[in-house]
This record gives sequence, C-alpha cells and structure tokens, in this order.
Amino acid sequence: MPDSPMLSTVRDLKTSGTEANGRPFASLLLVKKLTSKTASNGNPFYSVDLGDRTGSFGCTIFSDSPAFDIIKTGGEGAVVRIEGKIDYYQGRLSPKIARADVLSEEQLNDSSLLETLVEVAPENPVTLWAEFETFIEAIGHADLRATVRAVFDDIGANFQCAPAAVAMHHAYRHGLLEHTTHMARACRALLPLYPEVHADLAMAGILLHDTGKVIEYEGTLAIKRSRRGILQGHVVLGYQLARKAGMKTKLAPDLLERLEHIILSHQGEPEWGAAVYAATPEAVFVSMIDNLDAKMGMVQRALRQAGETDEFSERLPGLSSPLLTKKPLA
Repeated sequence: MPDSPMLSTVRDLKTSGTEANGRPFASLLLVKKLTSKTASNGNPFYSVDLGDRTGSFGCTIFSDSPAFDIIKTGGEGAVVRIEGKIDYYQGRLSPKIARADVLSEEQLNDSSLLETLVEVAPENPVTLWAEFETFIEAIGHADLRATVRAVFDDIGANFQCAPAAVAMHHAYRHGLLEHTTHMARACRALLPLYPEVHADLAMAGILLHDTGKVIEYEGTLAIKRSRRGILQGHVVLGYQLARKAGMKTKLAPDLLERLEHIILSHQGEPEWGAAVYAATPEAVFVSMIDNLDAKMGMVQRALRQAGETDEFSERLPGLSSPLLTKKPLA
C-alpha cells in the first residue's frame, strides 16, 4: 500500500474544486453505503457512499468498471483503496472510480489507519459524558432522576459511542452523546422562557428521547440499521427502555405516561418517524429542540468540512438548500 502522504482525504478532494476535473487521485476510504440499482438499459450499477474522517461523497460504479466486482465482494463496511479521477456532477463531488482494492484483516489491525477513517464528534467524548452526567443529577424529581439513571446504567457504554444517525445529523462516532448533550444545554437555557413546561420532565425526556438508537444501529465502521431497528425503530425502542425503567423505579403512572409520550412524539411528524403528534407542553418543547439541534448539527458539520475556497456546501440531506459557508464580512 502506498504511504499515506500519497493518499487524498475526502476534504482534499472536495477542496480541489471543479477546476481539478479529470485529475487522477488515490484515497483510502470506507464503504459507508452500497445500493444496487439498474440502469434504463438493464445494466446493473452501484450507488456508493464513500468516506473517511474528513467527510464523504457519493459516486456511481457501473458493471463494466474494474472496481464493480471488488466493491460488490467487499460490501458495506469494507475499507478500500481506490484510484480514479476527480469529477463533479450537479455541483457535487462524484469521482470516476477506475480501481478498488479491499484491505485485508491484517492491514485493518493498524489502529492509526482506522483513526483516519472513522469520523468522530469534534468535542471530547469523555468531557461530554461528564457533562451529561451533571444533567442527570440536576433532575430534581427523585423518581424521574432514578428512571433516567436506570436507563443509562443499562445502555451507557453503547450510548457514549453511538452515532445519532446513519446519514443525517450527528452521523458519526459519539454523535448521539453530542446531540443529546447539546439538546440538554439548549433545554437549560430555554426553560426560564417557558414556565408552563415541567422542567424535570422535559430534561428527562431530552436525555432519553433517542436512547433507542443504541439498538436501532449496529456496526463499528459502517453503521446500518439492525433487525430490531428496521422492524420497530428507535422511537418504539426508546419508549420500551423508558417504560421498563419507569416500572422498575415505580415512577408515578401520570409522569411515566408523559415521559413515554415525549419519546413517542419527538420526531415531530409521522412521516419523520413520530408515533404520535406532540400533545403536551413538554413534548412540544422537546420536539422543537430536537429539530433545532438536528438542523444546526448539519450546519456545523458542513462548516467543518467546507474547503477554504468553497462559498457553498453541497446540498445537505436534511436541509432544502446548499449552505453558505463563507463567514460574514467584519
């Protein structure tokens, strides 16, 4: 394998811009998503999402490409060294892949290699978890606090590492911890403006709202939905975790029902995955904060991945427009 200085990161490729069209490159990347499709002429092709710690991009690999069978054999989660030429399609980086080689198990044992591939939250996860613990302890209602604590006594280790999504917001290692901690910060700041909201119930709902994602997602490198994730989804899985804990701590039935409702409704709309519409002050409050941090998480990630010469990001999956990444003039 060539030495790493010869390899381009995703950020390198994106910052090269359209003027680099046709320039050859080599990269070491993770196959994050692999979808088999059929062209109008009946020929199969793959729509592939490739990425490393600095970002990701999509490209198409047709059946007559030397890389087609290699990508097929490697599958999602494979680490591949690819060679190709830089190309852009509708303003997005979409390289033409000429060759792919799947790394062996022996090569993957190089921990420094994996560190270049797995995107992680920008904040220190140890520091984030310590802050997260303070939000649990700050819940004044003893039984609500005990219920939240019971859930994290069960799933805490997985929660600290899990992503918040496969491809949307905070879709990287420790992303779920980052997203939930950011929501708790926003909750604490906004509660004084809305005295109608039960503060302890809202904070408990925020800390538990996405806990089902530790079951919904699986995988160390390439993240995908698990069997239970597909059949039940994180909203129902999180509801089950909260209900089990609430029954164990003997949380009052009315409070437990309201806490469950926050989890069941936090996605906002049924087409987004909510089981029901938000119907309590706390559920509306949590759903809005969730939507805010999800959107701003996409913005923050786009800004981190933007090249120095880029004016706009690529169109983000959860937003309706490319993002202006240039800072305002002083």
